Amino acid sequence: MFKRSLIAALILVPAIGFAADNTAGAKSPRSSGHFNKADTNRDGKLSRAEVEKAMPQLLGKFESIDTNKDGQLSRGELNAWKKAHRTERQAQAAERFKHADADGDGAISRAEAEKHAPRLAKRFDQIDSNKDGRLTQEELRAYRETKRSRKDKV
Repeated sequence: MFKRSLIAALILVPAIGFAADNTAGAKSPRSSGHFNKADTNRDGKLSRAEVEKAMPQLLGKFESIDTNKDGQLSRGELNAWKKAHRTERQAQAAERFKHADADGDGAISRAEAEKHAPRLAKRFDQIDSNKDGRLTQEELRAYRETKRSRKDKV
């Protein structure tokens, strides 16, 4: 029974954090800055050419993001796609964590990482901030945020 509750909690915790993080209509300074830089003609929308130049990683997804099919991406369309994409990535991350945590104790030991998540094992010491030999979802989240903030500064 405890194991089932723990697994359910591991799946729900990222979703709850995501819901708390997303207030309706709020714009993050980070995404707002990217959008503004990409919008070179300052019309409040991104053309295919603007996306190709400033956000080439989104070019292949342009049609699926452009929900009203007007050939341009509005800030709302882009934010809706990012929200859906983030939820999907969080679910995948929770599933990977669950797979790597073979004993179901809510943390990934070095042995579990080496066996089930070799890329994670390579960075184990960097991620294990409290040096207890176990990786929690909080430590993984903090590591990802640190990496993301370093990337944004470049």
